[in-house]
Amino acid sequence: MIWVIDASVAVRWFIEEESHLHADLVLEKILSFPDRFAVPELFCFEVYAVLCKIHPQGGKVFLKGMIPILNCGILRYPMTEGLALQASAFLNKGLTGYDACYAALAKELKGRWLTFDEKVHHLIKRSNISFALKKNLPRDWETG
Repeated sequence: MIWVIDASVAVRWFIEEESHLHADLVLEKILSFPDRFAVPELFCFEVYAVLCKIHPQGGKVFLKGMIPILNCGILRYPMTEGLALQASAFLNKGLTGYDACYAALAKELKGRWLTFDEKVHHLIKRSNISFALKKNLPRDWETG
């Protein structure tokens, strides 16, 4: 199983007020099994922008905290024509362009998108390519 990480998960690793046990468990698993994780290329820009907006030293935190995680072996997936075409189907379900890219990547990799955005997860829940982390971890978390 490939897990696609949403920026809403990564931000919780660096913002104390936003921390969450499930985000921490995702980070632990990334560090142990980075080849099981992927992010679309927009992830880096999105995390950087959020950290710079809400953390007093957001740029420094990104460089010292996020860059080593990104370089540990996670698949950093580029935007392709195929991914853009798949994303358009998710736009029709009410997702934003960013969220549609995460969902499309999960579909393309036959994985699941991990997010804290329950509203977005609900929009595509039937497709079984996303999981909202706020209340639980996925059932197949330990084996996947």
